[in-house]
Amino acid sequence: MKHVARKRFGQHFLADRSVLERIVEAIDPRPGDELLEIGPGPGALTAALIERAGRIRAIEIDRDLARALRARFPPASLELIEGDALKFDYRSLPCGMRLVGNLPYNISTPLLFRISICSDRFRDLHFMLQKEVVARMAAMHSTPDYGRLSVMLQHRFRVERLFDVPAAAFRPAPQVKSSMVRLTPRSVLERGDVDEESLRHVVSAAFSHRRKTLENALSGVLPASVIVAQGIEPSLRPENLSLANYVSLAGAFSRLTREKEPIPKA
Repeated sequence: MKHVARKRFGQHFLADRSVLERIVEAIDPRPGDELLEIGPGPGALTAALIERAGRIRAIEIDRDLARALRARFPPASLELIEGDALKFDYRSLPCGMRLVGNLPYNISTPLLFRISICSDRFRDLHFMLQKEVVARMAAMHSTPDYGRLSVMLQHRFRVERLFDVPAAAFRPAPQVKSSMVRLTPRSVLERGDVDEESLRHVVSAAFSHRRKTLENALSGVLPASVIVAQGIEPSLRPENLSLANYVSLAGAFSRLTREKEPIPKA
């Protein structure tokens, strides 16, 4: 029985064999690799990954697709987890996992944030996403696409945009173009000694008012005097700051919070 894509799950299944082969080559799965596929759908990529790696895991929310996958692949080849990728505990995975998938575009951003928290568990991640989302993920500072997603993901990963995929490669065809991206976790040493919650707080506050100056966007979070002390001009806009700048501001915020000292007035 042919599966009808469900809009509520954001289902668009890859149907172009040449694109599928290009994805597999980019991932380059090897025997013994620990692979987790998010949203395997009918199993086109799943079959190719199993052929190269021998055995993989997969998370699928659609019960009908899960039933078809179990009928197609024996447990020795596919460990299927039936559930919501947004609720899955990625910390339960063994270290060295490789994540892959054609992520549902309607949940891609919250899913990326959830996965990024556990970046130290992964070897690499290869995802198909909406082209505009990948542009935001890989954006450099002082460019229009640069924002909260750029900073938080680049803090955790090296982001490499691999190639674009036209809408015609999917069934049903989405209304947007797609891109393949590779994420490689950065080590703790590379990330530096920064409190993650402080970084999230500062970055979220800044980009909630991205058209304002940094001094105004961070009013109530960090005064201008503290911003200046980090070697940053308060009249800049949030998109003008580099990742290193945000790490520096997060460190200042963390120190003020930890020491429980009154924040000096600007």
